[in-house]
Amino acid sequence: MAMKVALLGCGVVGSEVVRLVNEQSGELAARIGTPIEIGGIAVRRLDRDRGVDPALLTTDATALVTRPDIDVVVEVIGGIEPARSLMLAAIKAGKSVVTANKALLAEDGQTLQAAARDAGVDLYYEASVAGAIPLLRPLRDSLAGDRVNRVLGIVNGTTNYVLDRMDSLGAGFTESLEEAQALGYAEADPTADVEGFDAAAKAAILARLAFHTQRVTAADVHREGITGVSAADIASARAMGCVVKLLAICQRSEDGESVGVRVHPVMLPVEHPLASVKEAYNAVFVEAESAGRLMFYGAGAGGTPTASAVLGDIVAVTRNRLANTSVGEGAHDTGLPVHDMGQTITSYHVALDVADRPGVLSKVAEIFADHGVSIKNVRQEGTGDDAQLVLVSHPAPDSALSGTVEELSVHPMVRDVASVMRVETFQE
Repeated sequence: MAMKVALLGCGVVGSEVVRLVNEQSGELAARIGTPIEIGGIAVRRLDRDRGVDPALLTTDATALVTRPDIDVVVEVIGGIEPARSLMLAAIKAGKSVVTANKALLAEDGQTLQAAARDAGVDLYYEASVAGAIPLLRPLRDSLAGDRVNRVLGIVNGTTNYVLDRMDSLGAGFTESLEEAQALGYAEADPTADVEGFDAAAKAAILARLAFHTQRVTAADVHREGITGVSAADIASARAMGCVVKLLAICQRSEDGESVGVRVHPVMLPVEHPLASVKEAYNAVFVEAESAGRLMFYGAGAGGTPTASAVLGDIVAVTRNRLANTSVGEGAHDTGLPVHDMGQTITSYHVALDVADRPGVLSKVAEIFADHGVSIKNVRQEGTGDDAQLVLVSHPAPDSALSGTVEELSVHPMVRDVASVMRVETFQE
């Protein structure tokens, strides 16, 4: 007896899922032990050619996801509603659910997980973070017996492409973004990417899985985008042996009693594996106590890569249904809270336009010291009216570092705080 799959949405990803299921039907049946069939596809309009059998299409999504013969519901419409209501209806009707909806999972994943657990069905979402890269299942399953201390990664291909072009070609931000849009890496409205919203949603999902806490939502993620990254920042990073990357960073506190989740540009040493990730690729670096350092790399977006991850989840949940089991999540929630960004230990790179006269450096150092921040290194660039001090701090609480910058910005010896960017350290 075939396992029947209902699809919510038939856009770029949905149509690729249908194609892969049809093309690989024989292999899928051999792997699972039973055939997979597309039982129906819910769409908003029936008058468009979607390259699928028109007989499968319906505009009644609720009826489709609750149909008695449907085993698995795949949601690829995105957004919060009606996706949430349809997924909850499917779960209540005893269907396992596969989704690529990072925004919904980041906002209300706890509700969906609880509903799936209570109904004894699966909720899988590998495609919600880093496209085709097998990342979430290893975090949830393979590392379940380990203690993950930090996850940091490039999880947005658009921003990585823009920063890579700025670094490798010396292109400006606007020029690099327009090129990304022309290649289809960025939307006409790139706000979700360049302002870090997309990466923040993914960071929330990663933190929940890595630290087994259901408390993290997108609203808990400290978020900064890349619109303020300048050619001078790129050059300063290069001078320090670094590259600029937009990273999602999820990390346990030193006492292990809380977690920090943040998305922002960083200066990353070139010897770090993530520094070599080019163009629109994604990569995630995991640091665990027993497994050590692990890196997951690959295509992070696109119809076919995302559909591949969706299909992998379909195979997993159909196997579970055949075995009459499900993989629950969050039943033993650690409850680790998210601490404020001010408590996070970071390092700052600060460029100051200053008056080139005796005593400036000592006064700047005094302000750093007053806030309990130690200076790691300092250099002066230019003279006279073009003088600039470039300082890198030792690690300190982010609140102390931001307080230092705030005081410097109003000091009469400082004409302008030209640049502030965090530096992510890396030790072998």
